[in-house]
Amino acid sequence: MTVDVSMPSALAYPKRRWRVSFGWLALYLNVALAFVFLYAPIVVMSIFSFNASRQMQVWMGFTLDWYVRMLHDERVRIAAQNSLIIASVSTLVSTVIGTLAAMALERTRFRVKRLYEGAMYLPIIVPEIVMAIALLVFFNLAFTWLDRLFGLQLKFGLGTITIAHIAFSFPFVAVVVRARLADFDRTLEQAAQDLGATDWQTFRYITLPLLMPGIIAGALLAFTLSIDDFVITFFTAGVGSTTLPLEIYGRVRRGITPDVNALSTVMLLASIVLVLGSLLLQRRRTA
Repeated sequence: MTVDVSMPSALAYPKRRWRVSFGWLALYLNVALAFVFLYAPIVVMSIFSFNASRQMQVWMGFTLDWYVRMLHDERVRIAAQNSLIIASVSTLVSTVIGTLAAMALERTRFRVKRLYEGAMYLPIIVPEIVMAIALLVFFNLAFTWLDRLFGLQLKFGLGTITIAHIAFSFPFVAVVVRARLADFDRTLEQAAQDLGATDWQTFRYITLPLLMPGIIAGALLAFTLSIDDFVITFFTAGVGSTTLPLEIYGRVRRGITPDVNALSTVMLLASIVLVLGSLLLQRRRTA
């Protein structure tokens, strides 16, 4: 008996034909149009920040004069200084509160845990305009009571903006740190305590270093949210407390010019760097 070991004919295995599904094509086209809709205005704004003409309708050539003028603008310098002060203080306080809140929610049990967890996530869920109005009413009532009880005449300014930014920033830090705690190996802490380490030594040398990527990521996210915020800052700001978003808004009301585009582009690049840093730190895993 003979066995046929010859190669199979082309008829047995017909050629594979590539067919483009209409559904997949529509999906890819939808994604492409969405990206164009979202990022095309940003690209145009960045390009026209280098326009030699002050008019936005016509491209007259490439120049860096608007960025040079921005660096020498006193109002921009004061607004940037205010933004950095508010963002730095609010980030520091939000990081501490958010980290402690995340550890409390992840590692402890208490009766009102669900209620506290829901209340902490409210600043993330509630629309920003609603929170801005609520903070405005709260500060007005608080200032009125303090004036009647202690004679303190407090006003809106950098302090009110900082407190407002802390209120909406620390839940984001808590979410990031809690995600890091979900993958935390508790046996490392138990091993340290078995070797004689106290609770503080265990937290300082074991827990804190392992949580540090998540803490830094949450801090960068809080810093980005604070330095870019406009709505809440607008409602809680006072005289002499103009931030960069408020300065941009004031200039846009008088017309969009290349100096506004240059300032917006710088803020955009700073935000992108901070967000990318936060994402990279969240993906980092300690060996």
